[in-house]
Amino acid sequence: AFITVLLSSALIVLRFGRTRLTGTNPLSLFTFISLLFTSGLDVGLIMFPLVEFPAYASEAEYQFTNPLAITFGSWGFMIWTLYFLTTFYFLAIEPKLQLFEIPWIKAINNIVVVGTCGFTGFLFLKYLPEYIDGIQGGARYALVAAVILCAVSSSTNIRYIKILGLSSIWMFIALIFLMWLHGGIGPLQLGATMAGIGDYFAKLHRFATPISGHHQFYLFWWVAWSIMIGQFIARFVGGLKVWQLLAALLVFPSIPLALWFTILYFHYARELAVSGWLNMLMVVVGTIFVVNSMDSLTRLYSENLGLQVGRFGDLLRRAGDSAASRGRRCWAGLRAHAGLLGKLLYVAVHWALLYGLTLIYQFTPMEIEWVGLVVIGIYAVVYFLVFRRWRLIAPR
Repeated sequence: AFITVLLSSALIVLRFGRTRLTGTNPLSLFTFISLLFTSGLDVGLIMFPLVEFPAYASEAEYQFTNPLAITFGSWGFMIWTLYFLTTFYFLAIEPKLQLFEIPWIKAINNIVVVGTCGFTGFLFLKYLPEYIDGIQGGARYALVAAVILCAVSSSTNIRYIKILGLSSIWMFIALIFLMWLHGGIGPLQLGATMAGIGDYFAKLHRFATPISGHHQFYLFWWVAWSIMIGQFIARFVGGLKVWQLLAALLVFPSIPLALWFTILYFHYARELAVSGWLNMLMVVVGTIFVVNSMDSLTRLYSENLGLQVGRFGDLLRRAGDSAASRGRRCWAGLRAHAGLLGKLLYVAVHWALLYGLTLIYQFTPMEIEWVGLVVIGIYAVVYFLVFRRWRLIAPR
């Protein structure tokens, strides 16, 4: 599936490279990349590498390169072609074919979005004890519940999502700078350490198929996210040509990732402890990334399902009007405050749904690989239907 994505992306650039793409809510390139970066990544970016470096250094599957190159390959550069392919699709092809309006495809896609959103909450819940020493039991579940509540509340207005996305990218940049200072890394040391990433590009083909079960998990994870992230961020593309969109998605997110992983790897290689206030700051930034990811996905599936804030308000207003017409004066307040009550009902419903899914992942054998397989199935169906209707989208 991933090799197909890579080949498709190359063919798209060759065939449509100069086509200009503009979403329904175009943003500046920096804001677009910020939303993409914070929506398409979560707390694992912040916290996983220091845990994974020792495994990459010792396990046989990874000995063809260094741990820094393996980490970069799991998060950076070529992986982002998945988001390019789906963003292009929702900008250039979906408006003409409307395949995701076919009821059964739309239903499965929405199940995937909701399921992946719940998995984000589960990952945060699962690894919290590794992020915050001593957090167990009720405190752990309460913190996850609060994070989901913040994400659902943020999803009520696209402006909140934009503000949070820009804020978190600046916080991430500040975190990189502070970690840099903490490690006492000089320019030459930084460059020498970062040179290890070059081996990723020298052995790029090794990352197109699973290196190990853990790398396979990463690929499934990215595939599971790909359709919904493309669907969400497509609306924010601001007049980029197709080749520019690919370059932007491959290069711009990879720069801060390369810098972050390099600084973390320097700490690992020099056995520099990351603890105290610095570890807590990493947890805070990682938590905000979780909120960013979940609010974007909640916004997406709530719109797809017609369960937005306004819809809840309209339902309450109609209920109040109906009751008032039958002489029930107690419903007058409902009509007057339908907007506020609709927002509260929206938050309550989506919070209960996402927190419930988080617990399902926690207490059942459900895995993100299952979701990834479903997404691969959606890819296969969409490819088949696109080829059947190619004459409707082929450039003249």
